[in-house]
Amino acid sequence: MIYLVRLMITIEVTQKVLAPAEQVNQVLLDHLQLGRFFNAKFKLIKIQNKGELIGGKGAIRQISIGKIVFEEEIISATNEHICYRIVGNWPVSDHQGDIQLTSFDVDNQTTQLDYVIKFNGPKWLPAFLLKFFVASDISKAMKKLAEHFADRHISVENIA
Repeated sequence: MIYLVRLMITIEVTQKVLAPAEQVNQVLLDHLQLGRFFNAKFKLIKIQNKGELIGGKGAIRQISIGKIVFEEEIISATNEHICYRIVGNWPVSDHQGDIQLTSFDVDNQTTQLDYVIKFNGPKWLPAFLLKFFVASDISKAMKKLAEHFADRHISVENIA
């Protein structure tokens, strides 16, 4: 008898961003604008719980990637950390994303972003293939995020 064992897929991406952690956090919790970075469309289904950061804990966003549509819920959010999960078990199961934002220099103008995603893929899709495509999308999105702040940083220097 053959048993298929699903291994938890883990993706880790680190990115330096030329902005304070609080600004990076605000951009990442601006759900309706995330399409600037990710290859997906975002719709806000539910706003954050009362007393939470804007876009933070309790917020639910709908994500459309082609014909695949699913929802993510923000589980917790502070200026240094965002944790979210896919609601339900589609298109992947046991999904959780954690984004840690750490000041990288003394004047808090550079942030190190550590993004870790863990999930189980569907049985019919090879894990290495799913990991490759998701990791590639996340890496590209974090580079676009860094470019967004680098462009703003250059624009501010040109004004000054």
